[in-house]
Amino acid sequence: MVKVSPSHMLRWARNNLTVNGLYIGLFLVAFVSVLTFLGLNNGVHAEGESVKMGETKRLITVYDRNTKSSFLTDKKTIAEALKNNGIELDPRDTVEPSRDDELVAQDYQVNIYRARPVFVTDGTTRVKVMSPYQVPDRIAKDAGIAMYPEDTATLKPSSDFVGDGAGLQMSINRAIPIVLDLYSKKTEVRTQGKTVGEMLKEKGIVLGLNGRVSVPRSTVITAGMEVRVWQEGKRTITVDRPVAFAKQQIFDADRLLGYEVVSVPGVEGVEALTYEIEVRDGVEISRTQIASIVTKQAVKQVEVVGIKLGPNALTKAKGAQMWTDSNGVTHRETYYDLDMSKVMNSCGNGGYYEIRFDGVKVDANGYVIIAANYGRYPRCSLTETSVGMAKVYDTGGFAATHPDGFDLATDWSRVDGR
Repeated sequence: MVKVSPSHMLRWARNNLTVNGLYIGLFLVAFVSVLTFLGLNNGVHAEGESVKMGETKRLITVYDRNTKSSFLTDKKTIAEALKNNGIELDPRDTVEPSRDDELVAQDYQVNIYRARPVFVTDGTTRVKVMSPYQVPDRIAKDAGIAMYPEDTATLKPSSDFVGDGAGLQMSINRAIPIVLDLYSKKTEVRTQGKTVGEMLKEKGIVLGLNGRVSVPRSTVITAGMEVRVWQEGKRTITVDRPVAFAKQQIFDADRLLGYEVVSVPGVEGVEALTYEIEVRDGVEISRTQIASIVTKQAVKQVEVVGIKLGPNALTKAKGAQMWTDSNGVTHRETYYDLDMSKVMNSCGNGGYYEIRFDGVKVDANGYVIIAANYGRYPRCSLTETSVGMAKVYDTGGFAATHPDGFDLATDWSRVDGR
């Protein structure tokens, strides 16, 4: 095949077309045709890459230190795509999204945090570590140094370029450990307070009229010292109570509905509650909470949740459809739009529900609210639907003719948020 370049086409037009109108019209038509022909046969170019017809490639934009680059790839994971395009990673580098993440979306923004030297000073100890992290607790973990929630740290560029090179200096300011006897319950706590008074304020301990402390509030805090706090005239007790961890959901529009992965597991905390108890003739007649202190912080759980609906999901436009679940059972799915608070109490939700991002009504645990045949799907039981896992809260006359049918609660008709 003879290849025709745009420059050859231009010279041919100049040499062979003499009438102005015909010259312009035919030249533009011919020039566009050649460009179209070249585009269809050679691919569409982006950042030095080409996509041939029928190929599925994904756009990767990489932010690496102060540079930005983009390329197309057909690789399966972030790591494979970076390696294929000559971007080398050190095992200590951090990549977001993770280098092992499978590529499922059409485009990605990838941040590479390069490991660099950090000189950690912890009292008389000085440790050099290669770390990509930007926050003190993660850097300390790389250095094998434990940090407590009450500890603080400062980060600044290294000032000794000859001895340290281009890196960072991190100085840890340790909180002082003491033993706090709070209303007859001893706990080891740490504080940044310089005096006992500052420690009490930091911990949120209010003594009140009858409150007492074993040493003057001006006493300087020293490691291992014991500070006792009590109430005059009445008996006090302290009990531990678990503190539930919070949950944060990150919605991923490229993952199908039902996909849920815990990226950071949650950990319960502990709160010490102190009560003032009045006892008369050996019988407790009153109990009043007078103090509380969190002795162990809860760790928030981070969950990645897919919100992409599958091609067979029920929608407002469909109205009704036949859908087959993973067990091979075919269900007739319809939807209705009513105030569901009247039936929510049946499964212990206190009437609470909310409208999901796509207009489907879900309970406090995220289960789709549905009506079904109680004979086959008992009240409060769980089952599959085309829009996610559901809980049976209701039933209806449709169950007589469609015993496996589901009526999905939605906000599609009124769109009033109820």
